[in-house]
Amino acid sequence: QVQLVESGGGLVQAGGSLRLSCVASGNIRTVGTMGWYRQAPENQRELVATVTSGGRTDDADSVKGRFTVSRDNAKNTVYLQMNSLKAEDTAVYYCYAIVNSYGYWGQGTQVTVSS
Repeated sequence: QVQLVESGGGLVQAGGSLRLSCVASGNIRTVGTMGWYRQAPENQRELVATVTSGGRTDDADSVKGRFTVSRDNAKNTVYLQMNSLKAEDTAVYYCYAIVNSYGYWGQGTQVTVSS
């Protein structure tokens, strides 16, 4: 069984920063693309940023220049550095990873940005 566990969410004022982490654990043979999605109330889940095992990243236009996704392959961990946070970034952030060729989701971590 594979688990993704996120950490680092919380409450921050607009303009502030947070760093999310997500660790994959369990019976892991291969880890492919990892990344982050988010879902605000009454909205669909949307892509935030992803990073391949080779380090290629893909970011949503809404976070370009503010958020940075990275990973540590040795630790099976993906990070999301979020700077210049805005009220509209408030959402539950979900980690996603392709492990052993299957997609897995974390349980989600709440990020709340106060204006």
